[in-house]
Amino acid sequence: MLTFFNRGVAETTLSPQVQRDLQLVRGYWEALRRGSELPQRSDVNPRGFSGVLDRVFLIERVAKGYGRFRLSGMHLHDLLGMDARGMPLGALFEPVARERLSEALETVFEASTILDIRLEAERAIGRPALAGRMLLLPLGGDPGAQKLALGCMMTEGTVGRQPRRFAIASITREAVQLPKLALVQSRSAPVVTAPPQMRPALRLVSSRD
Repeated sequence: MLTFFNRGVAETTLSPQVQRDLQLVRGYWEALRRGSELPQRSDVNPRGFSGVLDRVFLIERVAKGYGRFRLSGMHLHDLLGMDARGMPLGALFEPVARERLSEALETVFEASTILDIRLEAERAIGRPALAGRMLLLPLGGDPGAQKLALGCMMTEGTVGRQPRRFAIASITREAVQLPKLALVQSRSAPVVTAPPQMRPALRLVSSRD
C-alpha cells in the first residue's frame, strides 16, 4: 500500500543546497537570454551546469500536453530505475497526477511559462520519504521546429531500492515576458517643391533717341 507525507511537499522545506542548485539552473537559463528572447537549444552548454548536470534534462514536445526526455542526467535514471531518454515525462508521476501535469506542461511549450513543481514521492517498503522540486524552463526555436524545454529535478531524501513516482503538491507558474512585435510605420516620400521663381534685382533698360 502506498502512502504519502501528511504535510505534503508544499509545506516541506528543502535544504539550502537544493535551493541553490535550483537557482543555479534558473540563473544559467536567464543568462542565455538575448534581451527578453528565450534561449535557443544551441545556446545550452552542459558545462554551465557544473555540479548539477546529473539532475538536468531536456524535454521535447511530441503531442499536445505530452513531452518526453530527449536528454537526461543520471539522477532521473536512479528515480525511474532505467534510462530516461525517450521516456515520457509523465513516467515520473503517479497516474492521478498526469492530467494535471499535461495541462501545465502545455503552457511551457505554447505560452512560454516557467513551471516550479513541488513533488512528493509515494512511500512503501523500499521507498523511504522523498520530496522534490522540478523546474521547467521554455526554450526558443524556429517556427515549425520541435518545441523544447530545459528542466531540472532536485530531490531531498533517499531514493531507495524501488523506482519512484511522484504526486504533485503544488505548481507555480510564471509567464515569461517576451518582446512584442513593433509596428513599423512606412514613411511617405518627401514632397519636393520647386523653388519659387526669383525676379532679377537689376534690369537693363535701353533708351533710344
